[in-house]
Amino acid sequence: MKKLIKGSRYTPSNYSSEVEKKVQQYKENGYRLPNKKVLRTPEQMKGIRESCKINTGILDYVSKHIHEGMSTQEIDLLVYEYTSNHDAIPAPLNYEGFPKSVCTSINDVVCHGIPSKDEILRDGDIVNVDVSTIYKGYFSDASRMFMIGDVDPKWQKLVKVTKECMEIGIKAAQPWAQLGDVGAAIQEHAEKNGFSVVRDLCGHGVGIEFHEDPDVLHFGKKGTGMVIVPGMTFTIEPMINMGAFDVFIDEDDGWTVCTEDGLPSAQWENMIYITETGNEILTY
Repeated sequence: MKKLIKGSRYTPSNYSSEVEKKVQQYKENGYRLPNKKVLRTPEQMKGIRESCKINTGILDYVSKHIHEGMSTQEIDLLVYEYTSNHDAIPAPLNYEGFPKSVCTSINDVVCHGIPSKDEILRDGDIVNVDVSTIYKGYFSDASRMFMIGDVDPKWQKLVKVTKECMEIGIKAAQPWAQLGDVGAAIQEHAEKNGFSVVRDLCGHGVGIEFHEDPDVLHFGKKGTGMVIVPGMTFTIEPMINMGAFDVFIDEDDGWTVCTEDGLPSAQWENMIYITETGNEILTY
């Protein structure tokens, strides 16, 4: 994690005096606080919400068209066309060399799967479709799991529990809680159900840039980590494995992250905005 910049203020001018007072109290007591630049103004939130609306529309569009027998390249085309038709840009396309508009991760692929005309969705597959959108300079990010045909009940449970982990993490992400509370809640639910939480990847701040502070770990200890302050926007996107949490990156493409033991993995992702009274899910 980056260190805080000394002397920076933490609250935009629209904050209530009560929030400003709380920020100062936490600062004086030595808590770790976010830098001011990741706390959104009303104008920024207007742009971010517009981006999120398109991002959600893309996932809804994929939901209507995804089916057994289609290639992941066809999913990529759906995403590219919908995004372009709404005057937006797919954030993954050419990002640090990523060659496609969306990530499609099947079965033992944890994340960052690259769409291909040779990769066909088969009966029994589970696949994560991870969509990120730039609209008028504002970023959004979310993903959903899809079950293709007749999926093994154990794999169905993995998908279900992973979604529950995301929802539990969102519930824990309250103003004045700490990010460790989010990770601890997710880890507890995953392990209670016999699964493991990927350690090497995390959620992140997003809105003005694709990846911003803070890092949002999906495991951890309650009462630790950065204080969650009203104005933050970040993703909660637990990657939950059926087997061990160990992963590796495919050396051939430098992107595809797979489980070390070859067992399936699932991921759900939403982007949230921290308000003074709770949080708002931006990507539903």
